[in-house]
Amino acid sequence: MPSSPPTAATAIAIAGPTASGKTAGALALAAALAPRPVEIISVDSALVYRGMDLGTAKPTPAEQAQVPHHLLDIRDPLQAYSAAEFVHDAKALIADISARGALPLLVGGTMLYFKALLDGIDDMPPAHPAIRAAIEARAATQGWPALHAELARIDPTTAARLAPADSQRIQRALEVWEVSGKPLSHFHATKNKATKPVDTAAIALFSLEPTDRSWLHQRIAQRFDAMLAQGLLAEVQSLRARGDLHLDLPSMRCVGYRQTWEALQAAGIPPTDPHPTLPPAALADLRDKGIAATRQLAKRQITWLRSMPARHVIACDAPQALQHLLAAAKQALQA
Repeated sequence: MPSSPPTAATAIAIAGPTASGKTAGALALAAALAPRPVEIISVDSALVYRGMDLGTAKPTPAEQAQVPHHLLDIRDPLQAYSAAEFVHDAKALIADISARGALPLLVGGTMLYFKALLDGIDDMPPAHPAIRAAIEARAATQGWPALHAELARIDPTTAARLAPADSQRIQRALEVWEVSGKPLSHFHATKNKATKPVDTAAIALFSLEPTDRSWLHQRIAQRFDAMLAQGLLAEVQSLRARGDLHLDLPSMRCVGYRQTWEALQAAGIPPTDPHPTLPPAALADLRDKGIAATRQLAKRQITWLRSMPARHVIACDAPQALQHLLAAAKQALQA
């Protein structure tokens, strides 16, 4: 495990795969630091969307009432929210929170956001609508796994960290190649950053990682079951009923939402049905697919984390994991 920061941290970050206990850890840390005020900055690409609460495991109103939260519910599901926008917003929030005498506490599992904030954003080509549309047209006929295989030939480094169905990132990587003639990994490796990173020495990054992957798998299954019991079908149905959303949007590609949308659609349930009910076999199939997709997400998150050498690892499946996190965070703030 890396040693503690040599100077006192002015902000704390808690990262980790889905279902590793980040929200509980953040709230416990805020309580343990009282009377010092703490404000949480969400580092999660799904929590930015309004009307998407259950499937994203968004902090409940009661949890949000305990500690001020930022970057929740700031986008309609029809809108995109980029890593560059996150970095801009997070930097401004860190400065504002610190100016108020409070501690910025960054919490989430979107590792691309953490990397962009801590390492800066690469100066790569902007979006090209015509090329993007052409790639989408090819995907419609060939399928995203075929385009992922094409990306593996062009840019094996980028393809290795993307799932074959990750249409948004596969599309962007192919777009960058066609616009510039250079692979996306080239821009990630360059030191010419369009957006400069924050002072990483000022942020102590703690990573909640399980020593036993089966512990995390069990928690993922329990949480997905809870989401279904709390009304995930109805939440996704309300999104379908809007009529302006579709599965190619970043919001609807969020784990759990895509699988539920597809299950409702396959069952022939019209978007206007306010009380959707799946047959037992279809519900069991949704559960299996939702849990499998969440496990895959957790695996990718852990892979990202292992590429971040400055993190301080906390074994989230250890009996005293919360106490270890609190002690380490306090030490980092007092160093």
